[in-house]
Amino acid sequence: MNNIYEPEFVKKLFNQMSSSYERMNYITSFGFSIRWRKQFLNKLGKSQEKLNVIDLLSGLGENWTFLKHNFPNSNFYALDFSENMINHSTEKGKKVFQNKLNLICDNMLENKLESNSFDIISCAYGLKTFNEDQIKIIAKEVHRILKPNGKFSFVEVSKPKNKVLLYFYSFYLGKIIPILGKIFLGNPEDYKMLWIYTKQFQNSKKVKEIFEKHNLKVNLDEYFGGCATGINGKKL
Repeated sequence: MNNIYEPEFVKKLFNQMSSSYERMNYITSFGFSIRWRKQFLNKLGKSQEKLNVIDLLSGLGENWTFLKHNFPNSNFYALDFSENMINHSTEKGKKVFQNKLNLICDNMLENKLESNSFDIISCAYGLKTFNEDQIKIIAKEVHRILKPNGKFSFVEVSKPKNKVLLYFYSFYLGKIIPILGKIFLGNPEDYKMLWIYTKQFQNSKKVKEIFEKHNLKVNLDEYFGGCATGINGKKL
């Protein structure tokens, strides 16, 4: 198997899944992805101020309606390196932000974002596609682009600790989802990768430890018995 964490491998995977990824996120989480999304974004609070808000690994823009609601007067940015994800999300960006979204096609690991420029960072369901060394780079970049006291929140599908829950969840993600992926795409191999990434990722505990080493204050979050975990915090 190719190095599944190579940026070009990941980009190709998400380019191939771009047309169906939002539906599949909903299905893979038993419909909980929207609830988890709302919960992890609410950890950022709400503000009427004119802040700079960026959605990292923005995918199809599933976070945007919630972000616009919570920060209605802010400047909005979104970054993803999948050209197809960017193309599919462009119309949503125009609708949600009335053509005032700065949509950036760039690699988070080698981005050109300005230092100390953002008040808010959000990121949903993208962490699992990075290895430990890459997450160290992400932590460094989060610290670099955040303003002092700027906030961040991440969420990721995870392996639950409960054995019964893990059994059913692993069967669902590992066996059922590829079948549904074939129905949507004709290529079940792409969606098998989601469970492979999830098994490797485990949960957000290691992410918390890495972010803390980069001068960030971090809280660990758990959703639905650990089927999703995440972190939230701020730049010290």
